[in-house]
Amino acid sequence: MDIKQRILFEDNHLIIINKVCGELVQGDQTGDQTLADLVKDYLKVTYQKQGNVYLGIPHRLDRPTSGIVVYAKTEKALIRLNELFKGSGVQKTYWAIVDALPNQEEGTLVHYIIRNTKANKSVALPVEKKGGKLAKLDYRLISTSKNYFLLEIALHTGRHHQIRAQLAALGLHIKGDLKYGAKRSNPDGGICLHARSISFVHPVKKEKISVIAPPPEDTLWEALAPKSE
Repeated sequence: MDIKQRILFEDNHLIIINKVCGELVQGDQTGDQTLADLVKDYLKVTYQKQGNVYLGIPHRLDRPTSGIVVYAKTEKALIRLNELFKGSGVQKTYWAIVDALPNQEEGTLVHYIIRNTKANKSVALPVEKKGGKLAKLDYRLISTSKNYFLLEIALHTGRHHQIRAQLAALGLHIKGDLKYGAKRSNPDGGICLHARSISFVHPVKKEKISVIAPPPEDTLWEALAPKSE
């Protein structure tokens, strides 16, 4: 899908994009083209910019995940966004399609995350352990199908692979997420975890911004996503 069709919000300071599964938010050791590259190309052409285009990256989204990514178009916006994302100034919700039901239809999960950088994986433990970081989220069941269940998740902390690890600790596997116990991959190589919404105060204009990203165009997402949304 053309980058213009995936812009959820844009002004002089920010541009918010609906990322597709498999895209890199920023460059890594693979050298693959990134979403940031596409956004820079869009800005260069649309606004006839000369030379290098500035684009700041205040947060990340895992490569196999889809949904909201916020970029800063100015250094001033980036500095202030960095502070918002570090603190409690950003409210984020995710949608996750999982293969089993939690014991309760809604609740709060609290774990301690241990990150294995070599394996690029995290483990969620029920009790505190040396090196562990507190991880907390709220979840609620939105809808069900014959084999899968859609959860809405609100993050209170932002740990490495937090949602994936915490759900796996309960025996719930996100569809397609082989790394955290799913039985098979998705055709596109992604996982059914979607950054659904984000709210924060604009770093320059000081107005409240709330953005929602449509889920991927896929028959399972279409079956489970609330029809009113």
